[in-house]
Amino acid sequence: MNESILSPRGPEPVGPYPHAKRAGNLLFVSGMGPRQRGAGDIPGVTRDAAGNVVSYDIETQCRAVFENIRMILEDCGAKWADMVDVTVFLTDMNDFATYNRVYAEYFAGPGKPFPARTTVEVTRLPTPIAIEVKVIASLG
Repeated sequence: MNESILSPRGPEPVGPYPHAKRAGNLLFVSGMGPRQRGAGDIPGVTRDAAGNVVSYDIETQCRAVFENIRMILEDCGAKWADMVDVTVFLTDMNDFATYNRVYAEYFAGPGKPFPARTTVEVTRLPTPIAIEVKVIASLG
C-alpha cells in the first residue's frame, strides 16, 4: 500500500505535499509546524504592525506542533504510541532546554512512546516558525 493522506484537521500545506504518506506498515508524516488550519496567526508568534516577527514563545509553538502531529496521526489511523522516529528542526538551539522539557511531557514516561529522536538547528523554516517536527510511525 502506498497512499498520500491529507488530514482534514492538519494545517494547510505550504507546498505540494501531503500531511502523510503511507508505505506498507510505515507512515511518514511531513514536517509540521505550529500553524493551525484556517488560522492566519501562528501560535506563539508576535508580530509588529508591519507583520514582522518581533518575538516567539517556543513552548507554545512546541505544544501546537505536537497537537498537529497527534491530529494527523489520528486522521491516518495511527496512535501517538506508534511513533518510532522523530526529527525536530529548531531555528535556535538556545530553545533546546524548553523544547526538551515540553518534549518529555509528550514522549517520556509510562505509557508514552519512546521513539528515536534527532534534533538539529536550521537557519530558518519556510514560514516564520521556530520549530518543525517530522515523524515516522509504524502501523501494526
